[in-house]
Amino acid sequence: METLMKFWGLDLVALRGFLFSIFILNFVFSCQILFLQPLVAALDGQPSDAAALFERASQSIKVKKYSEALDDLNAAIEADPGLSDAYWHRASILRRFCRYEESEKSYKKFLEMKPKNSAAEKELSQLFQAQSALDSAKSLFDSGEFTKALEFIDKVVLVFSPACSNAKLLKVRLLLSAKDYSSAISETGYILKEDEDNLEALLLRGRAYYYLADHDVAIRHYQKGLRLDPEHSELKKAYFGLKNLLKKTKSAEDNASKGKLRLAVEEYKTALALDPDHTAYNVHLHLGLCKVLVKLGRGKEAVTSCSGALEIDEELIEALVQRGEAKLLVEDWEGAVADLKSAAEKSPQVLHQNYIFISKDVSTLIIEHHCKFTQKTDLKLGISCYYKILGISKTAPMSEIKRAYKKLALQWHPDKNTDNRAEAEAKFQEIAAAYEILGDEEKRTKYDMGEDIDEGMGMGGGGFNPFGGGGQGQQYTFHFEGGFPGGGFGGFQF
Repeated sequence: METLMKFWGLDLVALRGFLFSIFILNFVFSCQILFLQPLVAALDGQPSDAAALFERASQSIKVKKYSEALDDLNAAIEADPGLSDAYWHRASILRRFCRYEESEKSYKKFLEMKPKNSAAEKELSQLFQAQSALDSAKSLFDSGEFTKALEFIDKVVLVFSPACSNAKLLKVRLLLSAKDYSSAISETGYILKEDEDNLEALLLRGRAYYYLADHDVAIRHYQKGLRLDPEHSELKKAYFGLKNLLKKTKSAEDNASKGKLRLAVEEYKTALALDPDHTAYNVHLHLGLCKVLVKLGRGKEAVTSCSGALEIDEELIEALVQRGEAKLLVEDWEGAVADLKSAAEKSPQVLHQNYIFISKDVSTLIIEHHCKFTQKTDLKLGISCYYKILGISKTAPMSEIKRAYKKLALQWHPDKNTDNRAEAEAKFQEIAAAYEILGDEEKRTKYDMGEDIDEGMGMGGGGFNPFGGGGQGQQYTFHFEGGFPGGGFGGFQF
């Protein structure tokens, strides 16, 4: 028994020692927490209580560091759920960012603690106004009422929610839709200053530069966005769409310069169809297409293309000149004179670049044309060009050219016209010369472009009076009232 008591006695002593050791360790650990936590918080710059967090949030608000203030206010509320002013400040910041649902909850929580606070109630009312205005602006944007939508954004939403990213981006979209590209660039500049990696702002700013035809800058914005997110669908569409437009344009221009005019026409038309709204760029595509069509003798289409360019820029003198030449092809003499007169009035020097003068007083004007005069031909007005000789249009396919030639060759063969053999021989030579050129694709293309063709080919590019058509007995006189500015001639006569 004594032995057993000793055993238990020793065990109890050991147990007491063990429990005492645990108590000491727990006490030391608690002291570390109590004494070291403020030191760690001080070293980390983190306040250790709700009041300090609220104070720091207030200082951040003063210097417009709203995101940092919001973090501190959330921490202060978590530390002290009864800190009413923290709810009010948080509600105001959330309203600035147009996080309306969260903001409304914070306002209502504050008003539960401080009922009938007029300032908070007023801000809550402003929140509802901003929220409603933003919804209205979105609906107006969808319905195409851009000006009214902009008023809602500027006069309501951004007044009560000046840091609302959604409203700022919607404003840029509205500016783009209203074709105010310069303002869109300015607005996206402010957004990117705050957040240089904002993909939506990079996309919209790129589009603004695109529609100003500043394609290099547009591509840089698209590329930056795609480096941040290579799979961004809108950025990919904008980037590759622009690259395709530039590729089609270059192909059209290259084909035109190489004399592949029909292929150039198709390339220009394809480029124009890619984005009909890109007027700042399409004006040059319309003009390029018109020039090629004039060379091909497709007057009606050329008039349409040049008119498209002039609808965008009515001061584009080269388009006026080209349309004047296109109207000659469709025998719209008065329209041609009106366009050429208008071009001369806008820029007198244009005359010397585009027309041939054949008298000292330059009162007679021969318009340079695909059936134009050369120094080797007599200036015999009334001689038709090759297409008119065969009685076909400038766009006639090769099969039609061959049929026309066979028919006319049979009709005017000298052996079948013994009574007027001399006339028939001359006519037959004209028909043969016309077919020699138009029946060969390469020669026809050169002829359509107004290039000189080898000597010894019949007429060799004889003269054509675009105001004729009625024989040498007819004469047409056009009078320019007041004459050409600085030119000294009051009219021209054929």
